Amino acid sequence: MIFVCKADEITNGQCKSFNLDDNRYLISNVNDVYFAIEDICTHDGEQLSGGKLLGNQISCPRHGALFDVTTGKVKSLPALYDVKSFSVVNKSGDLYIEIDTE
Repeated sequence: MIFVCKADEITNGQCKSFNLDDNRYLISNVNDVYFAIEDICTHDGEQLSGGKLLGNQISCPRHGALFDVTTGKVKSLPALYDVKSFSVVNKSGDLYIEIDTE
């Protein structure tokens, strides 16, 4: 597990991008539950963190592809491929993500 931030840094309905080990991750707060996905659109490589979080979906700011932040599943074109999702652990107000290092 890798420490990312304090939970109160990401309020309900907000998301925040982090660069860890040369990879970008997006942590989202959906109804006070935290989720993590890759912060990259699989259509053209744009950072999803520049888009809008509406409920549990984030839109790519470049072409509008939608991704479910709770699962990483692509929800609309022009993206065709899901983004990776990661478990988030909230330990006493500290957020950690679990990244498979295999």
